[in-house]
Amino acid sequence: MKTIKQTILFNASAADIYDYIINPRKFNIITGGKASNTGKIGAKFFCYDEYIFGTNVELVPGKKIVQKWACADFPDKQFSDVKIELKVKGPKQTELILTQENVPDELFDDLTILWNEFYFDPIKDHIEDLMWK
Repeated sequence: MKTIKQTILFNASAADIYDYIINPRKFNIITGGKASNTGKIGAKFFCYDEYIFGTNVELVPGKKIVQKWACADFPDKQFSDVKIELKVKGPKQTELILTQENVPDELFDDLTILWNEFYFDPIKDHIEDLMWK
């Protein structure tokens, strides 16, 4: 098992970044894939038409997201542990620190790319689009 660690800087508030990840309506708009999340601890979530799924473990709006997380490529009944920390770096600037533990070795490279392609790049693109409107 491996651990993915990434740090991403966004030109948006921590509250907005949290909302883009947790709010399924906003996530749908940004990514185009179907998502569901009640935003409650213990609740199940999915995104990208159930390719990614899991359970919310800890949710601190604008600060932290902790989830049991898996995707369709994971071995049966195996989940990784995802922690997303949001740190305010300035007005409308947020640092996101991702730690994903218990990643199957054979999926490490693909999941490292997935976080950028499926989560962070679409959020950044959406923020940029809003800035130009």
